[in-house]
Amino acid sequence: MGDPRKQRKKFESPRFPWRTDILETELKLLGQYGLRNKREIWHHKTLLSKYRGIARSLLGKSVEERKITEKQLLDRLDRLGILPDTAALDDVLDLSLEDILERRLQTLVFQKGLAKSVYQARQLVTHGHVAIAGRRVSSPSYLVPKEEEARIAYAAKSPFSDTNYPQRKSENVAAKAKSKVEGEKL
Repeated sequence: MGDPRKQRKKFESPRFPWRTDILETELKLLGQYGLRNKREIWHHKTLLSKYRGIARSLLGKSVEERKITEKQLLDRLDRLGILPDTAALDDVLDLSLEDILERRLQTLVFQKGLAKSVYQARQLVTHGHVAIAGRRVSSPSYLVPKEEEARIAYAAKSPFSDTNYPQRKSENVAAKAKSKVEGEKL
């Protein structure tokens, strides 16, 4: 089984780490999603390859053999919001790394407008200013299930939960100006 105190790596590093096309795509993903290092990319690539490996092994089995495992895999990916509920097993093979990176807490905090950049989103999550359904989550790489996505907000004890907090006043001014411009267009 192994000693729980000893950490083991949860990723596979690339076979050819110095190929320029791989380096460029990894660097682009680092900037786009505000990742700390390439190990985070490799971790999610390994997760994706495991899902795809399960799907490939299921395609080789007969229909009655793969029925239960296929449903479990598709339900898991549907709960995470990576695939829609109408997806088939072939859709698992079409998944890309971006599909998984879009489900990270850090990315969703930025997309919801709780942070001004993905880097600030990472900082807010790491410092404990973000909660999901009232429970603080301090891991930016947490894959948010679909049902928890609407419950992402500032933590109750965080100073950001106060609308008069100086960092949020600029957000409120920008939101009011935007609504005022939209009101004039009507």
